[in-house]
Amino acid sequence: MGPTDKPIALIIGAGDHLGSAIARRFAREGFHLVVTRRRGDLDLVSAQIEALGTTATAIHSDARDEDQVSELINRVESELGPIRVAVFNVGGNVRYDISETSTRVYRKVWEMCALAGFLVGREVAKKMLPRNEGTILFTGASASLRGGRGFAAFAGGKHALRALAQSMARELGPEGIHVAHVIVDGLIRNEATAEFLPDLYASKGEDGIIEPDDLAETYWQLHNQPRSAWTFELDARPFSEAW
Repeated sequence: MGPTDKPIALIIGAGDHLGSAIARRFAREGFHLVVTRRRGDLDLVSAQIEALGTTATAIHSDARDEDQVSELINRVESELGPIRVAVFNVGGNVRYDISETSTRVYRKVWEMCALAGFLVGREVAKKMLPRNEGTILFTGASASLRGGRGFAAFAGGKHALRALAQSMARELGPEGIHVAHVIVDGLIRNEATAEFLPDLYASKGEDGIIEPDDLAETYWQLHNQPRSAWTFELDARPFSEAW
């Protein structure tokens, strides 16, 4: 990696759908994108970013590991430049009846949703605080507000992430850092969700599924809000989704 004169957006959890869409949205504005995920392909999103006329750095990193998170943030800041925007977009959605939810499953989901969010938020905040500017965005879910049957682990993790974001917003907002939490209250179009929840996915119909690129626009708008009217929490759902 080498220094860049472009503003830097860090996407933690740049998967094939929402994470990549967020990366592309910031790429359209000339950001240098640092895209990370624990495993899986990053070549496609990197190519999409470069096709939009900007640059990308792809790094495999486990957001649950304190040393890896610290190393990642320090590397970006020392080799590329200051992080202007950080998006935490790690999932962790699994479905088990409570009697079948093992301690291992519950702990792993908590680590993905809550611990990883804390580690990323803390390390990014350390860099942004001396500059008194920056944006930190967390991706939540319906489970951030209500626990559904079979989703005790996921709801526990997402509730904790929301609480983290609330505390960070109150602490960092007066320091010039915008912290916001996006509740995705609906199904996002992707093959994994269609396979994970086939009946629910099919019942939504074509108009009842969230398009990743449309949702990514929300993240861009949050970053661009004037500081006199910052939004902390925003929920997004298809127009046909019942409340």
